[in-house]
Amino acid sequence: MRKIESLRETMDMPNPSFPIKVHFCNFHKYGEVLFPHHWHEHIEILYFVSGKAYIECGSTPLEVQAGDVVVINSNELHYGINITDSLSYYALIADLSLLQSQFVDAAESKFITPISQNRLLLRNHIKEDRKAQLCMMNIVDELNEQPFGYELAIKAELYRLLTILLRNHVAIELSQYEYVQRIKNIERFDPVFHYIEQHFDEELSVDFLAALTGLSRFHFSRLFKELCGRTITEYITAIRLDKADYLLRHSNYTISDIATRTGFNDIYYFSRTFKKHKKTTPSAARGL
Repeated sequence: MRKIESLRETMDMPNPSFPIKVHFCNFHKYGEVLFPHHWHEHIEILYFVSGKAYIECGSTPLEVQAGDVVVINSNELHYGINITDSLSYYALIADLSLLQSQFVDAAESKFITPISQNRLLLRNHIKEDRKAQLCMMNIVDELNEQPFGYELAIKAELYRLLTILLRNHVAIELSQYEYVQRIKNIERFDPVFHYIEQHFDEELSVDFLAALTGLSRFHFSRLFKELCGRTITEYITAIRLDKADYLLRHSNYTISDIATRTGFNDIYYFSRTFKKHKKTTPSAARGL
């Protein structure tokens, strides 16, 4: 199988001197992966316009629908899948250095820096917050139309959006020690995510994966569950099913070949597992 990049995503900005971008995303197939497991240093905010989706943010599973806002904190592993026939959402990705200045003030030291450093974590799932929705759409409109002074307008709206999130949707504030440990765990497990992405079609030993982190099997399994919200076996199965789902929709391989190519040696087990997790059969997924 081809090599795949590490789950850490390098984020390119259309304008490096003004590091913020928005994508409008449309999906029309039930079970289609919105984005594979990955993480990045920038904060990402999703605003769902239509449909429903299943989103994982770190260890938090979310079922979201039109009108919901999802905040993906810096360095937070995330994954999404469409659970309706039609889904659309806006994805805003921002480097908060956009709001930093040469001379650090109280707003930056108390709020912007802790968010960008992942010490202040925002709640992932935000429902029925009309003010947050309006801020998102104002930013989208300014970026799309780019009228004179749009940079000022976007910075103002981004400050307003962060203020709304900080006042109403803070999940936890980490101590410096907790923050350092969180970053260490993310960095420690990155080789594991990378290896699984490259070798998902092979037999994967928990002992071997634990050795990549220098941890015992017990501590590896415990920390992995804390970081991802699922066991290592569940994670590997999810990765394999995502790869199988893609091949079913975008290749001419037989279902038996796809099962083998994604690490399932028993086609009957593959079919049962696929149906259990994707809520459809491999044959139905192929026909979508």
